[in-house]
Amino acid sequence: MSNALSLFVTGTDTEIGKTLVSAALLRGFAREGLRATAMKPIAAGASLVDGVLHNEDADQLDAAANVLLPPEIRTPFMLREPAAPHIAAALENVMLDMTRIVDAHNAALQMADVVVVEGVGGFRVPLTDAHDTADLAFALNLPVVLVVGMRLGCISHALLTAEAIAARGLPIVGWVANRVDPSMLFPDENIAALRDRLDRLYGAPLLGIVPHLSPASADIAATHLDTNRLLQTLRAAQR
Repeated sequence: MSNALSLFVTGTDTEIGKTLVSAALLRGFAREGLRATAMKPIAAGASLVDGVLHNEDADQLDAAANVLLPPEIRTPFMLREPAAPHIAAALENVMLDMTRIVDAHNAALQMADVVVVEGVGGFRVPLTDAHDTADLAFALNLPVVLVVGMRLGCISHALLTAEAIAARGLPIVGWVANRVDPSMLFPDENIAALRDRLDRLYGAPLLGIVPHLSPASADIAATHLDTNRLLQTLRAAQR
């Protein structure tokens, strides 16, 4: 049985920085001397490069990891259409089978010290007629890091997502405030409101505030995250 650590990264919406934060965590874990790898189990939006399907998010995760997984393990389902997974899968007559993802994750755990699993879209994005991303996180039985895109409306989105995570019985081991909107009014006050509520209601500490980065940089973002604290929490939960 593997002693590798693993976590599931979800977000308050799509395009709020899950990949950036996942990549930053990988860089932070690598700096701690760990063999760090990533999975993007379902990637919607892929194109052929030299005869091989590539997805931008999956490529960014590979660039940040210091252990590379075989593509079929890193991304068991690579879909061409940049749409909701159940729509993209239907267009290709693909069934998004969670057992296949769980098996790939088990294989990944044998290849690294820590596996970062990035979800797709928000926490309740449909995968099939019967299952969604929340079911995938539950099937993997992983602690969750919540990425909050700091913009108008983020407090409600974050609290609703945290409530959904807790309803599945999954621990939220931390959250990250990602400044996706540099012109957002009262960002510090919004972060303070979330910091209080997510800690008090769900025991989820703030792992860091990622400033607006243009261009995005996993290495710079990593310097704003308390990776060591996250590792301590993950190790304590594993014991």
